[in-house]
Amino acid sequence: MTTNDLPVIAAVDGSTHSRQALDWATREAVRRGLPLLIVHVRPLARQVDEETGRREAEALLAESVRRSALIAPELRPSTLAPLDFPSAALVSLGRDASMIVVGSRGLGGFRSLMIGSNSLATASMASCPVVVVQDDRPEGTDDRGADADAFTDIVAGVAADESSEAVLEFAFATAASRPGARLRIVHGWTMFSSMLAGGPVLDRQEAAGSAARTLAELTSGWHEKYPQVEIVREPVNGSASRTLVTASATAALTVVGRRKGGESLGLGLSPVAQTAVTHALGPVAVVPC
Repeated sequence: MTTNDLPVIAAVDGSTHSRQALDWATREAVRRGLPLLIVHVRPLARQVDEETGRREAEALLAESVRRSALIAPELRPSTLAPLDFPSAALVSLGRDASMIVVGSRGLGGFRSLMIGSNSLATASMASCPVVVVQDDRPEGTDDRGADADAFTDIVAGVAADESSEAVLEFAFATAASRPGARLRIVHGWTMFSSMLAGGPVLDRQEAAGSAARTLAELTSGWHEKYPQVEIVREPVNGSASRTLVTASATAALTVVGRRKGGESLGLGLSPVAQTAVTHALGPVAVVPC
């Protein structure tokens, strides 16, 4: 299987949030022309016998396949029900996936938490992009078709270094799969960050010009690769996190990066990625870079 054939993984557990993740993953698989793998991880800690757990998993996966077929009858999803810790199983499966799509909270999640522990752990450790689908509708609400394509903009938060390459690749590919989508590229800067980068330290107007040039250089060449994508560059003086959260309210997807290398040490997301994942008003993709 080539990298162009790696599946979109949809993690399901029967919660409203995971059903929303399944719907999003189904549409994304169709847009990108990728297979869909629906995964239900049977938790090791659950106090049920193996046969009962297996039957419950089969029923949930069958229901998930039917739901997916209502959106994209042409898809033929595969299913999997490993017995493991949820985040551990998803991180392992992510080594051979184009992306993992999870709900912001699972069954039993506290409504006071903006993101569940399994979703956060998967986004922090997976080797492929992880999309966290936020959904604030009440449990039991069925809204497969509601405003699924209401917003088309893709928003990407980038840093002024080579770590943004993977973020831009994922963001451009996502925008290219949505006809008419714009890609808004956000780069936050402050006088302090300008000083650290060797730029202007006293003149705010010069620092703003330097940030704009940095963003232009960072994104040069991408239009040639994706000529169909309209690019909007947004150098922002101040908090990139706040800008991304605000922009997420009218975005089909917000894309942020996560630096590789800290997984074995238990390191989590950067402050910008953490804020985007926990406070965004729409789906967020966390891309390892």
